[in-house]
Amino acid sequence: MSLHLRRNPDGTTTGRNEATGFTVTHAEEEEVKRQLYEDAGWAYTPPPPPVPPGFHRFALVHEEFDDTGFADERYAGLREHPPEGCVPADRGCFALECERPGKTLLDAVAGTVAEVRREHGLVMNSLGVEKPQEWFDADHKNGYAAETVAHLVLTATDRARRLGYGRKDLVRLLGAAGLE
Repeated sequence: MSLHLRRNPDGTTTGRNEATGFTVTHAEEEEVKRQLYEDAGWAYTPPPPPVPPGFHRFALVHEEFDDTGFADERYAGLREHPPEGCVPADRGCFALECERPGKTLLDAVAGTVAEVRREHGLVMNSLGVEKPQEWFDADHKNGYAAETVAHLVLTATDRARRLGYGRKDLVRLLGAAGLE
């Protein structure tokens, strides 16, 4: 089953359930999602309320290539004393669901990653974004687009470390790619 959403030039959102042909257009994107889920026979869970100004909501994940899980002893201290604003979560691996302060989402993620590394000796290496899709959201530095950037940077850093690359190698690559 495939559900599609499209933002229209007039500010409305149109959704379509390809399996049934059901199509709906509404001013509120969440209402479109609710109706599509209802048509598909799926339970709809509304999004959580927005975070306070200056805070960001994200998940930090510690993904391993071997078969460790949430209950792994390495996570005991972090399960008992997570960073303020974070709650341990079992996502088939260890994760923290966080609402943390920061100027931007990347700032909040970086501060949380640094705190976990400093306090617990663990480098969180993902935001749990599965199959990052193409996106473009030039309106602001936060939201799904920023989560995808943070996820890709964390996973690239983890993979680079495993291959023996260091900070200078990654900074040189970012500079060569034109990041100022």
